[in-house]
Amino acid sequence: MKKMLSLLIALMASANLFAQEVEMADALRADGKIYVVVAVVCAMLAGLLFYVIRLDRKITRIEKETGDK
Repeated sequence: MKKMLSLLIALMASANLFAQEVEMADALRADGKIYVVVAVVCAMLAGLLFYVIRLDRKITRIEKETGDK
């Protein structure tokens, strides 16, 4: 429980660091390029999620074939 509380406090502290205004983000937002950045990040996360799901299915299939659990 103590570790969870420490982790929560650390996450809250790091969130405050990222919440500060960033000049580069303001410039990207003003130029309309922030949507390109968001689209690229979403595409990368979707690709990573697809890879993990596919890998999990392959591992599950191999486990069933060998009889291991």
